[in-house]
Amino acid sequence: MQFDDDADLDTSQVQDQRGGIPGGGLTIGGGIAGLIALVLGLFFGIGPGELGLTSQEPATRGTASTDAQVSGSCRTGRDANTREDCRIVAVVNSAQSFWSQEFARRSGTYTPASTVFFTGQVRTACGAASSEVGPFYCPGDRKVYLDLGFFDDLRSKFGASGGPFAQAYVVAHEYGHHVQNLTGTLGRAQDRRTGADSNSVKVELQADCYAGVWARHATTTPEKSTGRPLVKQLTQADIDDGLSAAAAVGDDRIQEKFQGRVTPESWTHGSAAQRRQWFSTGYSTGDMGRCDTFR
Repeated sequence: MQFDDDADLDTSQVQDQRGGIPGGGLTIGGGIAGLIALVLGLFFGIGPGELGLTSQEPATRGTASTDAQVSGSCRTGRDANTREDCRIVAVVNSAQSFWSQEFARRSGTYTPASTVFFTGQVRTACGAASSEVGPFYCPGDRKVYLDLGFFDDLRSKFGASGGPFAQAYVVAHEYGHHVQNLTGTLGRAQDRRTGADSNSVKVELQADCYAGVWARHATTTPEKSTGRPLVKQLTQADIDDGLSAAAAVGDDRIQEKFQGRVTPESWTHGSAAQRRQWFSTGYSTGDMGRCDTFR
């Protein structure tokens, strides 16, 4: 995955709270219940309140000093090609450029969402969460929350092949949730039902599909500042890394690894095969209209 070296990065789309938010009051549950919640956790899901992983504390904002970590270091595509945090800034920029243009093409209006970098734990409009629940989107404040340490876990704990595009897939999936929030489909997951045919699974698979749609168009979506795509190159190896990440966090893979058995009635995100399938559908068609997982 390569970015245009000379492109400018828009760091206003990312809030850097790494090391800048105090912990107090976070409750995730204990004992077996807490362990199951983490095992089945969000893993590219929707706000911590969906699993009751919340202390209902007010959201807090990053300080100027912490935001400066990204704004001072991530200036161009060249930085995105050499630094992990800058790479995520670039992916956020690219995804939002695509969805803005796609919504306009469909006579709609795209409202941008910020990504928040944090370490350890964070307070959001959806409540408080720790990095253990993985990346998530909070519809209450329309922000994506990400502890960059998750990418190491994705490879070491969950067996994904890793690589820059595996990270890009995770971010694009979360922005898929934002698209769902804007189009009104995200609310279907609020019934709290689980299972292979639940709305929760269908919402997650649609977000995978939307991630694939962005990937299809990433190298052809021009940035306003340059008129050129920010993403310069995606190879088949990159796409394979994305598919590996999607499969690694399939409910069946996670359950088998951490529980020793597969229980489809408790699925919230879909199987490894389903996640690969729907990302591939989005990528092969490039059409968000083909991402109707509810039919």
